[in-house]
Amino acid sequence: MNETQRVPGRAVTKAVIPAAGLGTRFLPATKAMPKEMLPIVDKPAIQYVVEEAAAAGLDDVLIITGRNKDNLTNHFDSVPELEYTLEQKGDEGKLHKVHVSSELAEVHFLRQGQPLGLGHAVGRARRHVGNESFAVLLGDDLIDARDPLLERMVEEHDQRGATVIALMEVPAASINLYGCAAVEKTSDPDVVRITGLVEKPEAADAPSNLAVIGRYVLRPEIFDIIDDLTPGRGGEIQLTDALNHLAEGKGEGPVFGVIFRGRRYDTGDRADWIKANVLLGVDHHELGAEITDWVLEFADELRARGARS
Repeated sequence: MNETQRVPGRAVTKAVIPAAGLGTRFLPATKAMPKEMLPIVDKPAIQYVVEEAAAAGLDDVLIITGRNKDNLTNHFDSVPELEYTLEQKGDEGKLHKVHVSSELAEVHFLRQGQPLGLGHAVGRARRHVGNESFAVLLGDDLIDARDPLLERMVEEHDQRGATVIALMEVPAASINLYGCAAVEKTSDPDVVRITGLVEKPEAADAPSNLAVIGRYVLRPEIFDIIDDLTPGRGGEIQLTDALNHLAEGKGEGPVFGVIFRGRRYDTGDRADWIKANVLLGVDHHELGAEITDWVLEFADELRARGARS
């Protein structure tokens, strides 16, 4: 399909959030609690992701879970005992916060079963999604609500009839931590056509500095491709392999990338999770002023320590 051609797409209303990982990088904190429930300021990470989907109009959310993930289900359910207690106390503020998580969207849950990789987890959504395009949001990647990305991706999908992947420019020295896209420019500086994907290449072998981040808008053809894949890196079914199949022109539609230039937090990394708490904390409507003052004071203290050493 020529880049200038536009094909109207079906409205995307469903989101899939794979959340079956063990979170071993956060042990022992995740020994008994899903990593997706680790708080960022005052909300669990998974709630930010569901909020993002809902804000983009994706009000049907399927979370793919694993064993010992019951806390996820509980968080998006109502809690009558807690709600009653807050009502009796007249604490409308906290009651509202409790209600928000259970009213964000229609949230469904499905066990992945065997931990066979991200591609396998996405493939498990087939019966729920049906013959519709859908979004995939990885819970480790938080996109700041002030820098919307998913809406733009859905728009590009609808206009181009294409699979759409979120990309972000990263330093060459860091590209080996990501999937990397080979691309062709379009008339829009924030949109590229993807011609190939390489998983975690060395800097010298990377086709670009555009890294794949955890947002995708996928056409239903992805399911047949996943079904035909052989296990790749780590003996797992890799979503990147399925997307590369499409990027090389072996599917029904093209693959485009939207280059994200906003704020993103990698909450799957311990240091970045701490940074996310600070960065979002200083902008929190209730806590921001207190945290900002503390950060400035602590920065002065660190500088003083450095001067003495």
